[in-house]
Amino acid sequence: MKPGGGFATHEHKDTEVFSYVLEGALEHEDSMGEGSVVRPREVLMMSAGTGITHSEFNHSKTDVLRFLQIWMAADRKGVLPRYNQKTFSDAGKRGRLCPLLAPEGKAADGAMPWYTDCTVYAGLFDGAERAELTLGPDRYAYVHVIRGALEVNGTQFNEGDGARVRHEERLVFSNGRDAEILVFDLRPRELPATVSETAATA
Repeated sequence: MKPGGGFATHEHKDTEVFSYVLEGALEHEDSMGEGSVVRPREVLMMSAGTGITHSEFNHSKTDVLRFLQIWMAADRKGVLPRYNQKTFSDAGKRGRLCPLLAPEGKAADGAMPWYTDCTVYAGLFDGAERAELTLGPDRYAYVHVIRGALEVNGTQFNEGDGARVRHEERLVFSNGRDAEILVFDLRPRELPATVSETAATA
């Protein structure tokens, strides 16, 4: 986002949203009366619920803002909107997967709760640093490499790479080179029934 640029007030509903700032500062204001500046190592989370309006701008008039914003469909509809913001230190991500967000009622280890069946981790890996993630039955993962490079189950990933991973019980992150990653532990999306399946159950 260019200096001074941004998104004017707009609306979300029944959506879980989080912003992960990489460089610069993100200025946030919303209809709940929340206003803040989010900087690197901070994560902003919103449950839009029954409806929320907000705006986002580059806080600086001279520096570029780089951030990731991820939207997830909410498992619970019509909840009251809520906002959370938290700092996750580099030390907490160094050589491990640090939980940033986790499903409501299951959040632990400092993760922020949200209304979707997904746990999001961040990690920093370099050299011999190594971490593992065990996936539960019928779960899948999405891996995004923010910067640097590393191996996931022996496969090389570079900056900007992403992969949806199915049919794996364990993910091993190793051989990093100044790597920063986000990992999503997800429930598979329920696919609509086929025509034949629909007819068979009619």
